[in-house]
Amino acid sequence: MKITDVRVRKITKAGKMKAVVSITLDNEFVVHDIKVIEGEKGLFIAMPSRKTAEGEYRDIAHPINSKTRGELEETILKVYQESLVAADESPEDAPCEEAL
Repeated sequence: MKITDVRVRKITKAGKMKAVVSITLDNEFVVHDIKVIEGEKGLFIAMPSRKTAEGEYRDIAHPINSKTRGELEETILKVYQESLVAADESPEDAPCEEAL
């Protein structure tokens, strides 16, 4: 499995959520609504989820093992950081999406 595209939509309002990301896998499968969140130990990703009837949040899609999760997080956070640098170097009306 290879991540072939990452689209970052930065969140401008204050808060812990910094961006919402969509990734494409092998140019064939897209996962939307991955969140980039600022936690106590730094940035991390949260997979798309929904609230159950009991009030708990459950992931809709997620990696099965920690190796894959690490690869996803590393790639997504790298593109997110690059989008921040690009935003600092470009005009304010430039689009907020970044691709691999």
